[in-house]
Amino acid sequence: MRVIGLMSGTSYDAIDAAAADLQLDGDQLVLTPLGMLSQPYSDELRAAVASSLPPASTTMEQVCRLDTGIGQAFTEVARQAVEQLCGGSADLIASHGQTVFHWVDQGSVRGTLQLGQPAWIAEATGVSVVSDLRARDVAAGGQGAPLVSIIDVLWLRGLPGVPVALNLGGIANITVVHDEPVAFDTGPANALIDAVVSDLTGRPFDADGVMAARGRVHDGLLERLLADPYYGRPAPKSTGKELFNLPYLARVLEGLPAIPADDLVATVTTLTARTVADAVRGYGGTEVIASGGGIRNPVLMHLLGSEVGVPVRTTDELGLPSAAKEAYAFAVLGFLTVHGLGGTVPSCTGARHASVLGSVTPGLGGLPVVQRDARPPVRLLVG
Repeated sequence: MRVIGLMSGTSYDAIDAAAADLQLDGDQLVLTPLGMLSQPYSDELRAAVASSLPPASTTMEQVCRLDTGIGQAFTEVARQAVEQLCGGSADLIASHGQTVFHWVDQGSVRGTLQLGQPAWIAEATGVSVVSDLRARDVAAGGQGAPLVSIIDVLWLRGLPGVPVALNLGGIANITVVHDEPVAFDTGPANALIDAVVSDLTGRPFDADGVMAARGRVHDGLLERLLADPYYGRPAPKSTGKELFNLPYLARVLEGLPAIPADDLVATVTTLTARTVADAVRGYGGTEVIASGGGIRNPVLMHLLGSEVGVPVRTTDELGLPSAAKEAYAFAVLGFLTVHGLGGTVPSCTGARHASVLGSVTPGLGGLPVVQRDARPPVRLLVG
């Protein structure tokens, strides 16, 4: 089955598409990558998303406009993926949409909202779409995140020791692959770095870690940041830009003398490395396998390697392009959904049980034909 996964993360800078041929072979799910592409959000749409996210207020009109605008942006990327990656014919599209709010109340997730109306995708491509993949896990008592944990567990469980999958997006999350897998958001990855750089320079991110490399860590600020109660909460747990944003940093800075821009960036970059490393060490991780936009920041990766004290490599070394790992993961989740198979690991999300995820919007030809009586896979092979 040719499946396209569509993903836009908490950095909301671009829509990634990854196509895969997915086949069940006994107790094994075989993923053959077919390629990826990425399309930046338009400046107008990115600004609209940014202006609607907490702590900003919004209206139902803005939510409706965003749902349509994001859906249409995802549609254009989906059409390109069908033509360029699948030779004009795909069997299924799995669309994560854009997270605009993740409602956490005293450590429990009460709701989560991803926008990007899937009907636009199904209508334009004629392909069935699986969407709204997080809500069912939340309804089952889970965090709704990190959903990539099932792919990490299936893929990495055969490696020696205790491998840890790490995604460095706007928020950092890890999956610890051992007998009882654990997954959770460790805290900010690029969220605070990008917020500081954008506010002080107008650039979207610290390209090549230049500002962090020039700066010196402000110990007082780092100590305050590390004191946030989130880091001490037990897993499973999840967070987002609802917490880690520019006003949050401004509150932490209150009472401190002015800190140079480069030092601010160096400090929040160190925060990301330190909190990820603390989480990995806390679960006895023996190696880190990283993906996400943060791996392109050499300063962050150097700090992480120094802090964590175990080998750090990328998913590219294991055959899965790091830039598209999450998009491939959602392709797998969509595949599991249409086969009626659970897409979560309860010990990773905190749910009461595994759930078949998402809602399905039929394509013009109806639902895809799937293998009957499919059994849940116990391992993932990337071929």
